[in-house]
Amino acid sequence: MVPSDRLLLGPGPSNPYPEATAALARPLLGHMDPEFLALLDETMARLRTVFRTRNALTLPISGTGSAGMEACFVNLLEPGDIAVVAVNGVFGNRMCEVAMRCGAEVVRVDEEWGKPLETENLIHAAKSYPHARLFAVVHAETSTGVENDIEPLAWIADTDTLLVVDAVTSLGGIPVDVDGWRIDACYSGTQKCLGAPPGLSPVTFSERAVARIKERAHPPQSWYLDLGLIADYVAGSQRVYHHTAPVSLVFALHAALGAILEEGLESGWARHRRVGERLQGALPDLGFRLIPHERHRLPQLTSAWLPKGADDAKLRKALLDTYGIEVGGGLGEFAGNAWRIGLMGHSARERSVTTLLGALRELL
Repeated sequence: MVPSDRLLLGPGPSNPYPEATAALARPLLGHMDPEFLALLDETMARLRTVFRTRNALTLPISGTGSAGMEACFVNLLEPGDIAVVAVNGVFGNRMCEVAMRCGAEVVRVDEEWGKPLETENLIHAAKSYPHARLFAVVHAETSTGVENDIEPLAWIADTDTLLVVDAVTSLGGIPVDVDGWRIDACYSGTQKCLGAPPGLSPVTFSERAVARIKERAHPPQSWYLDLGLIADYVAGSQRVYHHTAPVSLVFALHAALGAILEEGLESGWARHRRVGERLQGALPDLGFRLIPHERHRLPQLTSAWLPKGADDAKLRKALLDTYGIEVGGGLGEFAGNAWRIGLMGHSARERSVTTLLGALRELL
């Protein structure tokens, strides 16, 4: 069966950059081959540029964004640690679940879905738990289309608490400044604004975070995600084997990052902003109601209530079957009543907006 050619406008995956797709066809190399290791080194250097960091421990974890999240939590938390987690959607909830499974005492800072996290509440929580091991925040909440402000939390770096940020949907689409915001651990996914296939999770760790990993009393609960071991493969002078890296996916990520850097980070952010605002300006005319307030809307991930009387499943099926366009349904309390429309990476183009709006006008 030949797979259908889709226009992927859901919350991920997005359509890969052509350079990333072409890279998948490169002849396979062994994961210890010097040629591959040189390309891996260059991929990590490109990730540092996109993360805007000089962190030595910056690499693509084998696995999707959820693997990057687990890598951060299992390496930085030990049983009995306090983890303060901000929650205003599905992925804040998920961080709580992972931290709990690490044996941490989880302190939630909740906000209503569809609304941004209040900076004052976050600062109050951080000051209320000065001995917390980490403070975790989602930058771009994929379940609601809300952008949470990270920069006001940079002062946490002056405490003993580590700042952990989920940038799965933000990296490559809107500004992410790991060093400028003094983030200690940050993770993302390749299948969204980075424009590569799913299967890798870029992560980066500050010197403070690396020191925490080295001074643990017990090894991380996950052998596969133990960064003390993985670091010996990606950065060690002897390149000690840990697991078989997904070589072709690294080829694709390397190529996608090349396309991003050739366009320029600022130009890419502006493109995502331009097409996202065009879509958001047109949806209300079709009966959709945008969920987040304008000041906190993600340009690359639009969440909107469905038009009155529209059937979520039937409308998405018609869009997929008739026009080959995929959009995402709502999660959690938004399920069945809202859509999540992604304009990410190579999919963040004027033609994507034009095609989607034309299809919706006919279907509605």
